[in-house]
Amino acid sequence: MTTSIYATLNFPTATSHPCLTCLQWSTEGQLCFASKNAAYILTPEYGVTHDNASAIKSSSKKDNASDQSVVGRGWFRTIVQFDLGEGCKWPEYSQGIIDWGAVSLGSIDLNLWAIVISPSNLSSTAGCVIATLSSNLDLSLWTATRNPLKGEWVKVFDVTPYLLERFQTTLPDQGQTAQTLRAQVVSICWSPQPDFGIAPVPGCNGSLLIAGNRGGGILFLRFARDSLELVHDLPLSDQWISNMAFSAWTSLEPGKTSGVLAYGTSGGAVGLVEITQILVEKEELSLFGPECTVQTTVRDLGLIHQLDKAGVTSMGWVIPRTSPPVLIFSKPGKLLFWSASSDGSRWPGIRTLILKTQKLHKSSSALHPVTGFNYVPHKDILIVTLSDGSFHAVQYFSSNPSWSEDDITSQQLSKAARSVFIETRGGNVDSVDMNRITGSTSFDGASTIAWTQEAMRPSDFSYKHEAKHSSSLIVAQLWEDEENSDDLLLERLQHLLDTVKASSGQGPLGILRPYLFRLNNKTKLNKHHAQILQVLRVSHEEQFLTINIPPCTTSLSDEVKRRFRGSLSRHLFGHDALASLRIRLALADFTWKLSDIGENQRACGLIARGILNAISHSSLHTIIKHLDAILDLLQPDDIPFVLRTVMQSLLPGSPPYLSAEAQALSQRVQARIPIQHSKTGDPTHEAVERCPACGVVVQLQDITVANCANGHRWPRCSITTFILSTPSVRTCIGCSRKAFLPLSSRTSPEQLNWLPQLARGWVVEELLEAVQRCLFCNNSFVRVL
Repeated sequence: MTTSIYATLNFPTATSHPCLTCLQWSTEGQLCFASKNAAYILTPEYGVTHDNASAIKSSSKKDNASDQSVVGRGWFRTIVQFDLGEGCKWPEYSQGIIDWGAVSLGSIDLNLWAIVISPSNLSSTAGCVIATLSSNLDLSLWTATRNPLKGEWVKVFDVTPYLLERFQTTLPDQGQTAQTLRAQVVSICWSPQPDFGIAPVPGCNGSLLIAGNRGGGILFLRFARDSLELVHDLPLSDQWISNMAFSAWTSLEPGKTSGVLAYGTSGGAVGLVEITQILVEKEELSLFGPECTVQTTVRDLGLIHQLDKAGVTSMGWVIPRTSPPVLIFSKPGKLLFWSASSDGSRWPGIRTLILKTQKLHKSSSALHPVTGFNYVPHKDILIVTLSDGSFHAVQYFSSNPSWSEDDITSQQLSKAARSVFIETRGGNVDSVDMNRITGSTSFDGASTIAWTQEAMRPSDFSYKHEAKHSSSLIVAQLWEDEENSDDLLLERLQHLLDTVKASSGQGPLGILRPYLFRLNNKTKLNKHHAQILQVLRVSHEEQFLTINIPPCTTSLSDEVKRRFRGSLSRHLFGHDALASLRIRLALADFTWKLSDIGENQRACGLIARGILNAISHSSLHTIIKHLDAILDLLQPDDIPFVLRTVMQSLLPGSPPYLSAEAQALSQRVQARIPIQHSKTGDPTHEAVERCPACGVVVQLQDITVANCANGHRWPRCSITTFILSTPSVRTCIGCSRKAFLPLSSRTSPEQLNWLPQLARGWVVEELLEAVQRCLFCNNSFVRVL
């Protein structure tokens, strides 16, 4: 079996303890793994155009000019620097009553225990929020300040003090130790955003940070706007909740969804909890459409596996394409699969497979904990990773799981992974060395796996001090692709573009990574160029003509501005068809860059231009509808932006319906606010810009750049189209388009307003606040200064 090593990144640190949460993808396309004292955040260069020169190049086994199938790509790297100061002093909360039940031995050698990543759009700077759990049971939340690719991540919330204060206030009768045990978190997971089946997607956060505690309960927390809410506290057992895994949300009806949480106790029992969420409209005055909150209820479904004194070492859900989810959990030496199916297509209840030892080194054993589950849908195979470096293949997973004995076997995979370990160690390996794997995940949804490993010698009981520890991230192909793998790839891509959901909030880097990785081969790209363009083609944008915004009949206030901002965000980013267009544009840009110069590049450019126009016209249509709804609230300072929007809608290539709407808006605005009442007093100069360098009038002829008669060239804001002549800008990591920073990012009230004079109305300010991701490709922004 041929093995291709695509990336090897080395880290001078010890890996964390084997845990499923030690290696995982974020919805922003970032790969995160935990070491002993830091969480590393790695972003592959695929699809990123901003600051690629600073990306760290990884070594590759086939990085040579004769083979373009493996190109040494760059990785952006940053860390969440785990605070190694004093953790929570738990004895202070129980010692006073001579009860040491709340003492945590993890405080003796404080290190990072687990990490989980939130869905996108919970942070205005990074998109995602990272939750870290220490060996001292301290739970904290982190987010990036300016640049999530390689910038600083800071702590934004300490959850443990919040829980201690909350339980001391709400549970005064349960005693200090009981309160403390409920605040001591031992396992965490973060649910995805639910799809409520409503368009546009509601702007409220429906994801849950779920924490299992030493008191035998599960806490359901919701993070929003730098604050935390305890949604529900569910007591379940008199033992620790040591493992948790959340399945996908299932839409029951419009506005209602449910999901299932699996949990394991320290005594080996496994149970299920049903979580139901309902959208509830607020009773207050409806502005710009209804505003909703999420009502959450939980129900204990009971145990599916009884207490047996054998601890659960790992847990996760696998969701086959055509059948209900399957829960997988492991105990020393065995895998257990639970399915609720009783229609005859699958086993009901629990099925058990006994793990077999793969003889790779002297420390090989099937009793090592499971550190990763990777499901390959088109083969219906589950790849299981153990911490001793062995891989195990389960065939017919969705119908009749058994150890694979055909195409891909456990022995072949384990030997391939061992050969990767030997290769990356320069051949300096003997039978005593164990390639300890602390986490694994799929890289392309098929034969390429990413895992973290560290060379260990557990059999000789030798001590290795901290400075000598080192670990590696490996990305390698463990088996050969089948002959029709390219056709399968394009079929999966077509299915993705047809079924993408705006409710997921996923960025293109996360969604397209498997396809950008496989299409990075220029020979393969040119071979399938016509098929890729066929997948990218889109129809006209009539689906965006049904946006209706009710007119605002109240006076201007901070609440009206907040609701206006929320409505803009929902309609600009909350439609599935628009989300599909943005992913298509990201893929079209990638294809154009790698295509051969000539006919292939021209054909791709035409497709990309059509997608770009569709996105631009849809965004303009949404803004015009919102301007029409606030006609009575417009101020003189807002008139330049209104006229700017009208002018943009009349540019060559604009669809007739958009031009007609813009002209009608212009007439209604001028009838209400005569142009002479504005501050310039000259109707011919309301939307006219001047070159910041020489003062020459610059006409709006291109929404991307501004060229003055004296040769000065300025970029335009991708949101407002005003000239960018300030360092207070943000840059899209996917397409490198720039936009003004919202005024809320000012570091002090004394900081000057950086917006140009024509853009200082409240409408522009709220529009900049509403757009937290790129309007064109939906990637996140970074700040350089």
